[in-house]
Amino acid sequence: MTAAASASFPAVLTVLVLVPAAGALVLLAMPRARSDLLKPVALLASVLPAALAVWLLTEFDAGAKGLFQFSDQYTWIEGLGVSWHVGVDGLSLFLVVMTALMFPLAIVGVDPEHSPKPYYAWLLILETGCLGTFVALDLIMFFVFFEIVLVPMYFLIGGWGHGRRAYAATKFFLFTMFGSAIMLVAIVALAFLHASASGGGVSFDLVGIAENQVLATNTARWLFCAFALAFAVKVPLFPVHTWLPDAHTNAPTAGSVILAAVMLKLGTYGLVRFGLYLFPEASVYFAPLMVTLGVIGIIYGAIAAAMQRDLKRLVAYSSVAHLGFIVIGTFALNTEGLTGGVLQMVNHGVSTGALFLLVGMIYERRHTREISDLGGLQKPAPVMAAVFTVVMLSSVGLPGLNGFVGELLVLLGAFNAHRWWAVVAAAGVILAAVYLLWAYQRVFHGPASGANAEMPDMRWREGLVMVPFLAAIVFMGVYPKPVIDRVEPAVDAIIAHVEDNVAGFAEPAADVHPPVSLDDLGRSAGYNDQGTDHGTEGRSGREDGGAGHDGDGG
Repeated sequence: MTAAASASFPAVLTVLVLVPAAGALVLLAMPRARSDLLKPVALLASVLPAALAVWLLTEFDAGAKGLFQFSDQYTWIEGLGVSWHVGVDGLSLFLVVMTALMFPLAIVGVDPEHSPKPYYAWLLILETGCLGTFVALDLIMFFVFFEIVLVPMYFLIGGWGHGRRAYAATKFFLFTMFGSAIMLVAIVALAFLHASASGGGVSFDLVGIAENQVLATNTARWLFCAFALAFAVKVPLFPVHTWLPDAHTNAPTAGSVILAAVMLKLGTYGLVRFGLYLFPEASVYFAPLMVTLGVIGIIYGAIAAAMQRDLKRLVAYSSVAHLGFIVIGTFALNTEGLTGGVLQMVNHGVSTGALFLLVGMIYERRHTREISDLGGLQKPAPVMAAVFTVVMLSSVGLPGLNGFVGELLVLLGAFNAHRWWAVVAAAGVILAAVYLLWAYQRVFHGPASGANAEMPDMRWREGLVMVPFLAAIVFMGVYPKPVIDRVEPAVDAIIAHVEDNVAGFAEPAADVHPPVSLDDLGRSAGYNDQGTDHGTEGRSGREDGGAGHDGDGG
């Protein structure tokens, strides 16, 4: 992979990343007397990156074979080889677009209960961190943005969350900081060891290190483990997932939406960009372990979700299950699996982000998320029930909706690489239907009584916020070709990179046999064209032919 700059807007990614941070500074400088302008300013600071992201999508060259586009590079710390280096390819393009669009939707759809100035400022800083992580092509730059996201999410959960918010915020911070500290050590070790092995200067440039594989095998494997641990915590992958249900359950609605839709993808994206690309041999070596953990997460997350009494906690455990599909698709190490994994990153963000918004709407009206306290909501809120149905079915993986396409490609790729694990993972699709349909039945069906019977339906503003989610769900399910066309060249480049740098590795593919004709079946059964039995002669002839063939070959 090499970088290709954009001449039409040379610093578009830099502007995309820094605009939300500038918006946060403007918010903090605004006087208290103008509190009515806080939300419009925050919305403007998030809409501008969204507009740039849509422009990126329209200008992106789908025919560029694995090239980083719109790249921008400036020296940052010259003595250490650190630079501001950004770029996007098919792997990161739709994650950038989804991130840029998700924040304005979260700002419009949810109002803070108190202290709007720091609330919106933290959201904008969080957006800068997420966007910077997806476009960074320098390891130090990546780490800085990867860590920036921890601080605003910690304060959003602790300051505007519910229930055990202090406990959830602290647990989230400690888990993710522990993994990141190990990754920082690995990043520094990688740069210096690579410089020593290559005979060049110290550099943290992702492309330069990945394209010059000079590390010893065992060294690369240890470094991969450090990176993979940090990303596994962020995904989160079983068994380091325990912070996620608490964080989701106690976070404010906007925090849950961004956490599910965007922040969890920092881990899955990292496994592809900084796992497969930086450490191809180690990725192949540890692929069976990663697939195993992904499958365990699928089954465990589904069973745990079915046992939850809190509707928001149920959706949180469903994320553990769905993210397991992304992991097994990634480490199937073939085009179908990895393409499906990238699609699922986007699909999960859309579907689960929408689910958390809907759960937040229910909580705002009923002030409870206990499934046993809800029931019959379909009668007083038919529009909300209809929207919830579509979003829930997309999360189940109903054909025609977005979840089906990604899960199908993941299972196809996994079946070619790890057949029996794919069979077990397929059970997760069935379990998802069980816990989501059962939850929907208990919340929306049955008789409505008391406060449930008087619950207001979806408002116009809430409905308008849900329209982009529903449009993406249907479009990605009915016509995913434009997305796949832009993702697949980057996926092919990653797979080719692994094949080029791992001796004896070939992309796992389907064992396809040519169709068998009736004549072939007849000859294999010992019949000639006239239907006469010459089985012995036939076998003798094939044996002679086989011997002659062997002899010629000798």
